[in-house]
Amino acid sequence: MTEHPRIPQTHADWQSLAASLVERGLETRAYIDDAFVAAKDGATLTTINPATSEVLAEVASCDAADAEAAVAVARRAFDGGDWSRLAPAGRKAVLLRLADLMEANKHELALLDTLDMGKPVASSLGDMAGAIGCLRHHAESIDKLYGEVAPTGDDALGLVLREPLGVVASIVPWNFPLMMTAWKIAPALAAGNSVILKPSEKSPLSALRLASLAREAGLPRGVFQVLPGFGHTVGKALALSMDVDCLAFTGSTGVGKQLMQYAGQSNLKKVFLECGGKSPNIVFADCKDLDRVAEHAAGAIFHNQGEVCIAGSRLLVENRIREAFVDRVLAAAERMQPGDPLDPDSFMGAMVDQAQYERVLDYIRRGKEEGAILRAGGAAIKVDGKGLFIPPTVFDGVTDAMAIGREEIFGPVLSVFGFEDEEEAVRLANDSDYGLAAGLWSQDIDRIMRVTRRLRSGQVFVNNWADMDQTVPFGGVKQSGNGRDKSHHSLEEYSDLKSVWMTLAP
Repeated sequence: MTEHPRIPQTHADWQSLAASLVERGLETRAYIDDAFVAAKDGATLTTINPATSEVLAEVASCDAADAEAAVAVARRAFDGGDWSRLAPAGRKAVLLRLADLMEANKHELALLDTLDMGKPVASSLGDMAGAIGCLRHHAESIDKLYGEVAPTGDDALGLVLREPLGVVASIVPWNFPLMMTAWKIAPALAAGNSVILKPSEKSPLSALRLASLAREAGLPRGVFQVLPGFGHTVGKALALSMDVDCLAFTGSTGVGKQLMQYAGQSNLKKVFLECGGKSPNIVFADCKDLDRVAEHAAGAIFHNQGEVCIAGSRLLVENRIREAFVDRVLAAAERMQPGDPLDPDSFMGAMVDQAQYERVLDYIRRGKEEGAILRAGGAAIKVDGKGLFIPPTVFDGVTDAMAIGREEIFGPVLSVFGFEDEEEAVRLANDSDYGLAAGLWSQDIDRIMRVTRRLRSGQVFVNNWADMDQTVPFGGVKQSGNGRDKSHHSLEEYSDLKSVWMTLAP
C-alpha cells in the first residue's frame, strides 16, 4: 500500500516541508531536448529566499548558445509532427495528464514559488489552483473549436483552417511564476506549438519542476523546454531568433517595447504583450456596505505584496465619503500586515529581491517629498529579524502630477484621490498611460453602464476586484499591452488562419 505524504496545514508543517525540499535538492539545470543540462558556458545565477535572504540555489543561466540549441530542437519537434499534427484528442489527453500531475504535486510547486519570490504559501496554493484550472480549460477546449466553411456557389468549396504557429517563446514574470507560465504555455501547447519557456531569473524553480512533470505526462521530445536566465541574454536571443514564430510576454512596459523592436529587427514574429498597469478603483458614494468595499479595495493593492500588474493602486473615492472610507481602508490594511510566507495565516510576504525592495522604498520617499499625506506604513520592517518586508502603505491627497499617482510601483503602496462627480472620476481614471484593469463600485445601474463603457481598460470589475475565471480574456489596452491570456481567445492567438479555396468539377 502506498503511503501518501502528509498534506501540510500548519506553519510548522510548511517549515518542515521546505527544509525537506531544500535538503533533498532542487532542480537547477536547464531543460533542453528532453534532458536537464547545465548552461553551455557553465554560467549560473543565484536565487535567494527574500524572506530570509538565504541562498536557495545556483541555477543554470542560459545565453544565446543555449537559445539557439533549444530553438533548433523545438523546430525539429514541430516539423516532425508528433505533437503539431497529433489529433486534438491526443493533445488533450497529454495536457490533462500534466494537469493531474500538477494537482498531485501542488504543495511542492506552491512551496517553490513561496521560497523563490516570497509570496505567502496560501497565495501560492491559490496560484496552483489557477494554473491547473488553466491547463484543464485549454485541454478541454482543443477539440471544441471548429474551423469554418465559407459560403460559396456549387463550383467551389472554401475552408478556413486553424494551424499552429510553430515555435513559441514564452517569457514570464516572477510575481505569479507558475500561474503566469500556465497562462502562456497551456493555449500554446493546446494549439500544437512547440514552446520554449524563459522563466524570470528571480523565480525559476517551479518552471524547472514543471519540466519534469511535462516529461512524465508524455509531451514529445522537444515540444516543451525551459531556459532559465536573464532577459538581456537568453530572452533577447529568443526574441531576435529568426526561427521563433511567436513571442508571448508578461512583464514591464519598457521590456515589452524592446521585444517588439527585436521582432521587427528579426522575422516579424508575432508578439503578444501583457505589460504594466496603474489601475483605478473607483468608489461612488452610493455603494453599499463600505466596510466590505474597503476590504476589497485594500486587498486589490496589498495582495501579493502589491506585486501585481492589475493591482488597484489608484483609489478614487467620491469626496463626500472619502474620509470615512479611507479610515475603513486603513483598518483593513492593518489586518494585512506581512508575515512569514510559510505561515498559511500570512496575508503578505516579502518583496521579491533587494532591487524591488529598494525601488518601492524609493517611491515611498518620493511620495513624501511630493507632498502626499502618509496615512499608513512607509517604512521597511523585519519578520523574525529577517527579510525584505514592506507593510501596507497608504498615501492620501495624491494628485495626478505626483510620481506615486502615475507610475507603476509594483509594491504595497496605495494612492488615494478624491473626486466630486462622475465626470471627474472618469477623467482621473483614464488619465494614465496604462489600461489594464479598472474597478467600479456603485449601486446605480445606469451609472455602471455609462462609466464601464467610458473607461479605457481591457477589463472592468464592477462591485468586485478581479473576481474572474478562465472563461474571460485577460489583457489591456494602451501601454498595458496588446495580447490576451485565458479563454478561447488566447487559444486563437497561438494559431494562424489558412484559407483553402477548392474549385469543384462541374
